[in-house]
Amino acid sequence: MQEIKQYIEDHKERLLNELFDLLRFPSVSADPKYKEAVIKTAEYTAEKLREAGADNVEVCPTEGYPIVYGEKIIDSSKPTVLVYGHYDVQPPEPLELWKTPPFEPTVRDGKIYARGACDDKGQFYMHVKAFELMMRTNSLPCNIKFMIEGEEEVGSNNLGIFVKENKERLKADVVLISDTSMLSMETPSLETGLRGLSYLEVEVVGPNRDLHSGVYGGAVANPATILAKMIASLHDENNHITIPGFYDDVAELSAEERQALNAAPYDEEEYKKDLDIAEVWGEKGYSTLERTGTRPTLEVNGIWSGYIGEGAKTVLPSKANAKISMRLVPNQTSDKITRLFTEHFTRIAPPYVKVKVTPHHGGEPVVTPTDSIAYQAAQKAITEAFGVPPIPTRGGGSIPIVALFEAELGIKTVLMGFGLDSDALHSPNEKYDIFNYYKGIETIPLFYKHYAELSK
Repeated sequence: MQEIKQYIEDHKERLLNELFDLLRFPSVSADPKYKEAVIKTAEYTAEKLREAGADNVEVCPTEGYPIVYGEKIIDSSKPTVLVYGHYDVQPPEPLELWKTPPFEPTVRDGKIYARGACDDKGQFYMHVKAFELMMRTNSLPCNIKFMIEGEEEVGSNNLGIFVKENKERLKADVVLISDTSMLSMETPSLETGLRGLSYLEVEVVGPNRDLHSGVYGGAVANPATILAKMIASLHDENNHITIPGFYDDVAELSAEERQALNAAPYDEEEYKKDLDIAEVWGEKGYSTLERTGTRPTLEVNGIWSGYIGEGAKTVLPSKANAKISMRLVPNQTSDKITRLFTEHFTRIAPPYVKVKVTPHHGGEPVVTPTDSIAYQAAQKAITEAFGVPPIPTRGGGSIPIVALFEAELGIKTVLMGFGLDSDALHSPNEKYDIFNYYKGIETIPLFYKHYAELSK
């Protein structure tokens, strides 16, 4: 442990500056205008893997953005860890809400503010630097493979193809991912599951063109109004999702499981204060911890229609659109939920509008085993680094590729994240604590140490 701490102390300025360089690349996979920057980010990642000591480093082309692969095989008889992460980031908009530019990392109060600081550049780069540390101190006890992709934020479609075509190359004993969060640095935790995802776009069309709201208003249905009513109908008075069959496959937690989940530290007043809200909201009969980790949800991610520029333009819009995501829990499947939504949304459309539903991407929910050697190694590593054992939690987010790893490679995943729920992922002013970054670099080598020992 002391050798690890000393290495970080001796190199802490360089470790931070390299992360800053990575964060300066605007690697937004959702917007084609950033294509060149996304590719340069992949090349930078490959360069840093080589410098850290990885062999067979390659920027692997796909139909979309490339996958960065690298490995270090020290002994074929030793266990192999496959590290997964992603170098692409969410779009930074709305830019006016950022206190400092999203692609110019800025430190305030010990926190790094930049798009991708936590999700997932800061977190995957901890693994590159932890690997460097183990190589420079001659303490790498396992084989290691890296697979860092550039399309996680848009569905990982090409990574699935890559995995299926490279099963032998990716052969490993466990997948290790840092793309999740902890309760806090004082109360560390390990996520034992993730929700799945169905993401789609809806369009409601009325007249064949925008109309004068004075001439036609009151005689022609307004698509914006109709869309708002349709979306509002997707939840009932108890905030229960009204799509027929939506809950049919939901795996309900037992009373004991609910009690254990709600034993995690949670201060509702602090939660509300952090978000500047008067009250929490959600499905009746469930706590906030249950709503955000073990219950399915339906959320509007964006909605637009008509004239939204400066000043006034009195139109009755021709169409209205919304982007909608549904988070799924064990036993639900993204294909079925997408189909149920499409059928229901089409069915409830009144005859004076036309409706189109366009699926984008999805992923399946996963639960990771807590009795595996890898999970025990993560527990031991966090306990050693933080001084207290981690609390098992369920994550509210989605990493669609985790289910694919299990299906195609036959291996389980350990979710050892170091972010915080308050890190503003996908929002303006995303941040990552410098302490968390260094703590991750400190903890990851301990995982390898304990995993190698437990695997003997």
